[in-house]
Amino acid sequence: MSHLLPLSRVAHLVGVSRTALQRMIRNNELATFDGMVEMEELLRVFPDVQWEDDGEFKRVEEIKRRAFGKRVYERTLPDKEVLAERLYELGKEFASAKSLLLHYDQVFDWLAERLGESARAGDRQAAELRHWLRQQIRETPADAERGKALLAQESVMRIMSAHVRVQPSGHDFFVEGNDTLLEAALRAGIPLNYGCSNGNCGECRARLVSGQVKKVHPHDYVLSDAEKADGTLLMCSYTAITDVVLEAQVAGAVDIPQQTIPTRVKAIEPLGEQILALHLTTPRSQRLRFLAGQYVNLRAEGASGEYYVASCPCEDRHIEVHVRRDNRPFARKAFEDLRKEDTVTLEGPGGAFVIRMESRRPVIFAAWEDGFAPIKSLVQHAMSLEQAETMHLYWVAEGLGHYQDNLCRAWADALDNFTYVPLTAKGGAAQVVEAILAGHPDLARHDLYAAGPKDFLDALRQGSEARGLAPQGWHAELVV
Repeated sequence: MSHLLPLSRVAHLVGVSRTALQRMIRNNELATFDGMVEMEELLRVFPDVQWEDDGEFKRVEEIKRRAFGKRVYERTLPDKEVLAERLYELGKEFASAKSLLLHYDQVFDWLAERLGESARAGDRQAAELRHWLRQQIRETPADAERGKALLAQESVMRIMSAHVRVQPSGHDFFVEGNDTLLEAALRAGIPLNYGCSNGNCGECRARLVSGQVKKVHPHDYVLSDAEKADGTLLMCSYTAITDVVLEAQVAGAVDIPQQTIPTRVKAIEPLGEQILALHLTTPRSQRLRFLAGQYVNLRAEGASGEYYVASCPCEDRHIEVHVRRDNRPFARKAFEDLRKEDTVTLEGPGGAFVIRMESRRPVIFAAWEDGFAPIKSLVQHAMSLEQAETMHLYWVAEGLGHYQDNLCRAWADALDNFTYVPLTAKGGAAQVVEAILAGHPDLARHDLYAAGPKDFLDALRQGSEARGLAPQGWHAELVV
């Protein structure tokens, strides 16, 4: 009787990244079945892991929390009714396992009796088999204690959170605390399709393929009898009780409607003399729908300007933009008299410089000066998805400087598959491109995201294609 665990939960149990596990699977070091790992295989591959001692993993998680800055990382208990149902479901599983063990015990007793009869009748082979069976039952398996510890820790995880897999995209996430299915997906950086997020429009419809869910918020949208019979639900109104498989649409740039949202200035953070980070908060009922790498138009008292969103879509109602000191009306407003709690109207999103949600390939990010803003959003989105095999960030700066250098170094400290290289723009685009590509002689399996001026993008594309970068692997945004 196999005990299967989802890959994301295995990553939490053993304290390694999901990308590291995926690398082991590609190298045939870890066997999986339909994306799941058997408990026996986990014990075999990680013989030195002590399930009760995950201090190092917690340390890395803490670094990641600090690196993400304002991203929400709450770990709260689920609602008491949800908690009770999860405990009940877990109890049913253990009751079923105990019932099977009792049945197997009866089968063994019957088999031992039959073998005993044959042995007493002079069947030597039956006597040897009976002796061997009793010996095997009495012996404690070598990994019994570690297996018990693993099951205990995994059971606690399943009570605290439920694992959700999305079809047909293959993305997965955990539902924690009092989150709905939709809230949990968005926190994980998975842009499932939705509209109002409060049960009125029906845009977040999904089909429950397997598992159990619970309605936690009322909704006015009326599902047809056929939809109900097919397992259709509104993700903004339901949470997961057990591990769940959903059939749901992942939104692309063309699927996201234009929005006009009045936001409040939460903070104005100077990032040097020439640039500042403007932190905005949307109303509770109007979270901005956007994808990493997109831009928005900001307006305040007649001054307006277009800016890239520098924050991750996973950051709930928080929007960060980087404003460079120049003669644009909104830049003058931001540097001279914009204050905390002022209203800034946001319109958008725009642009198609977005991450390939389906890609698991190594990724190179390249930013020139404040082209770092959309690249930062893409990097954080890639981190949230935990799909890229490796990530390399190159940031070229001169006048503005590497104004969030500490953040980039924190990312590199937190993730074993992430490297950060700051570069100077003094030598010109050709010299910068040579420095970026020096460590990547073969780009056939890579995705490359670059944001900056035209000469930089042209030189980088020419150089990367010469090293085998496929046309679908090139993603660029002209930033002037």
